[in-house]
Amino acid sequence: MAISTLYFQMIDGWNRGSGSIFAAPFAEDGDLVDFDGTHLKGLQNIASVHQQPFDTFLKGSRLVGKIRNIRFLTPDVAIMHAVGGTIMDGQTDIEPERNSIHTIVVKKVDPNNGHWLITAFQNTRVQYFGRPQETQRLTEELRHELER
Repeated sequence: MAISTLYFQMIDGWNRGSGSIFAAPFAEDGDLVDFDGTHLKGLQNIASVHQQPFDTFLKGSRLVGKIRNIRFLTPDVAIMHAVGGTIMDGQTDIEPERNSIHTIVVKKVDPNNGHWLITAFQNTRVQYFGRPQETQRLTEELRHELER
């Protein structure tokens, strides 16, 4: 399995409004730090905590993401940096104030079959204080992903 697949499985879960699909790429003891600083521990916790917003204020929203880089720290551990944007239900465009940068640590859990899982995910809301052109640049980058 390609490491990048894990990130896009999360996005698929978001877009389906499914906490369990969203969390499926995580290790059982995985960590997720959300944009507001909430620290979730464990696959089941990540799934259940995400299901609530998927059923309410994020219902019908779509997430678009792009992996910017993948770097292997060891043959069995890699770090990905990605960016994401949200299109809320009933909208047709990304809301720049919801843009995020993601740091994802993945680990090979079975060296025999090359199976990887997410062990840590950090979601940081992009602010770019005093640099509105950077917000615009990121939003355009994500819009380009929508066209794919």
